[in-house]
Amino acid sequence: MQVVVGAAVVADGRLLAAQRAEPADMRGRWELPGGSVEPGETERDALVREMREELGLPVAVGERLGPDMPVEGRRGMALLLRFYRCTPLDGVQAQALEHLALRWVGPDELDDLDWLPSDRALLPELRAALADSAVAPGEEPALEP
Repeated sequence: MQVVVGAAVVADGRLLAAQRAEPADMRGRWELPGGSVEPGETERDALVREMREELGLPVAVGERLGPDMPVEGRRGMALLLRFYRCTPLDGVQAQALEHLALRWVGPDELDDLDWLPSDRALLPELRAALADSAVAPGEEPALEP
């Protein structure tokens, strides 16, 4: 079974959500960024690679969030989704290199997004992760346009 990893990038009490560009049936929906674990690669290494490729963002990979989620991928391929909490490093700003848009959302905004079903199932764990991350008044994680 192919393992796919997703990153719950959390900073200052906010979560980084990414809006899908493709495939067409998922375009415009929101997800946690990530991708497939390549042969010989650990899940953590895959997340570090995927965050650089998709967002130009170096991250530190933390603990697992939520349970394993078996899902059906393209052409009926069985996938196993695993999510990890990640923290951005070095003050680098995330860029939408493969997505339509990026958005930092707080716990009260999570339900406002049209999440992919697998990501929506993780919302309780995401709320808990956000509760653990303090927001400085007047500060917001930076995004490049």
